[in-house]
Amino acid sequence: MKLDGRVAIITGAGRGIGRAIALAYAREGAKVALAARSESELQEVVGAVSGLGAEAIAVPTDVTSQEDTERLARAVVDRFGRIDLLVNNAGISGPVGPLQGNDITDWVNTITVNVTGTFLVCRAVIPAMLEQSGGKIINLSGAGATNAWSNMSAYCSSKAAVVRLTEVLAQELDGQGITVNALGPGSVHTSMWDRMTEQAAEAGADFIHQLGLRVTSGGGASIDECAELAVWLASEDSGALTGRLISAATDDFRGLPPRIPEIMAGEAYTLRRVGLE
Repeated sequence: MKLDGRVAIITGAGRGIGRAIALAYAREGAKVALAARSESELQEVVGAVSGLGAEAIAVPTDVTSQEDTERLARAVVDRFGRIDLLVNNAGISGPVGPLQGNDITDWVNTITVNVTGTFLVCRAVIPAMLEQSGGKIINLSGAGATNAWSNMSAYCSSKAAVVRLTEVLAQELDGQGITVNALGPGSVHTSMWDRMTEQAAEAGADFIHQLGLRVTSGGGASIDECAELAVWLASEDSGALTGRLISAATDDFRGLPPRIPEIMAGEAYTLRRVGLE
């Protein structure tokens, strides 16, 4: 098993992509700490993980709270003695519609959950990883990081920020045994997409509405591919790869291992401005 004995924290683990990653990690032998705001959803996932023969704990957490994120890290170390893997999956889509019509509180809350939440959980977990001289951090990005979608300013801005945060943190932790990568899941049908599609219809955001209809009708990316990539990034297969954005929908991550030295010597899979020759 690729993650045998590893201890993983997964935020946003009560449903959707987070739940799928938790189950995939459990199948590969990891012990998982599940974090989200809804305890009832977390307990359901704990039951599913236990049914696979793996150990799991639920730690209700608001990722926008410094107190909660620090309590999460302490709870995991107290229970398992270490933290090997962190998957920052908690996130929201935010307001849909023209920027000038967005509710300010909703817009700022999107940045707070998606960016500040990622920062706070990383900040709480990194000391444990430094103490044990190793760990892997995986931050969930999204299509909004690499695509400018009209009527989705908060979401796109936040996801681009998550990728840049990933790159900066990878540089800061270079040489300390900790890798930090971003995972682009593709447009996976989750409850977030249901809400986004409804909001787009109300706001008259036709492109997002049509995209949402395609995703919610089965034309989106595979949640199983996303979970497989999360396993790959958490395992030794990803080696020294760090500071990179890998997409489950478009990148052949299974074929990357022999190319990792080449990738790390250049700017592939990063956010970089490309100019004319």
